[in-house]
Amino acid sequence: MLRSKSNIRYQIILNVIMTICSLIVLLPMVLLFMSSISSESSLLNYGYNFIPREFSLSSYGYIWKNKEVIFRCYANTIIVTAFGTVVHVLLVLAFAYPLSLPDLPAKNVFNFLLIFTMLFNGGLVPSYIMWTTWFGIKNTLWALILPGHLMSAMNVILVRTYMRTSIPGAIYEAAKIDGANYFTIFWKIVVPLSKPILVTISVFTGLGYWNDWTNCLYYISDRKYMNIQGFLNKMIQDIQAILQNPDADPSAVVNIPQVSIRMAIAFVALIPILIIYPFLQKYFASGIALGAVKG
Repeated sequence: MLRSKSNIRYQIILNVIMTICSLIVLLPMVLLFMSSISSESSLLNYGYNFIPREFSLSSYGYIWKNKEVIFRCYANTIIVTAFGTVVHVLLVLAFAYPLSLPDLPAKNVFNFLLIFTMLFNGGLVPSYIMWTTWFGIKNTLWALILPGHLMSAMNVILVRTYMRTSIPGAIYEAAKIDGANYFTIFWKIVVPLSKPILVTISVFTGLGYWNDWTNCLYYISDRKYMNIQGFLNKMIQDIQAILQNPDADPSAVVNIPQVSIRMAIAFVALIPILIIYPFLQKYFASGIALGAVKG
């Protein structure tokens, strides 16, 4: 069937809008990479450009000097992100599934407790004292896993809404007639049918763990347990300290990149996300759309 002229114009307008939005997202990443392979002098003299005036890999060379530490920090980040994301999804599922059932006793109480955690918290100082004194997580990988990311009330609401609106109640009734209990329904029916929203919250959580540097700042002082974001942030602080030290060797200070190193560090931390995200995009788009419809 031939499309009308109005539909064609509408499609062209949408394509133009989406192209502009895509460029808005992609161009900063391109500028970030191009700045990271520009010489320090060209950045200081001409600013940031999409085409480097003077090509240089000095920033990546400076990072490569710390390759052993960086590889260990990358390993820590991968372990923390993978383990934390899996545990987070399991906890969210365990909380969201009962809340999606219409016959859950004291359902309003659990909903209130869920929303309460979104509005109030103990604050930074009490949290720090609790985690370090009572749980003893300082300078351990648990410091990168437990505080802040292990449970999200928003993700519970997304999964609960998805289960309530996207899984027909007739499936539950049919499973009960066949003799399935709640646990069997959960693993054999609910989890497989919730794949889009589970991938969605996994992306949210994985990004949170990967990009987190505050837990490393608060709880980690031993480089052996640092994640990549915390170490790269520490590297920037060390460079600033060297540059501001009046007793530093002038010849060593000249060879330290000041501007391009920040771009290189940001790009190094971004690479794994750029590689993984395209494979999860289709589930992410459908999951966030379905999980946000109807409260």
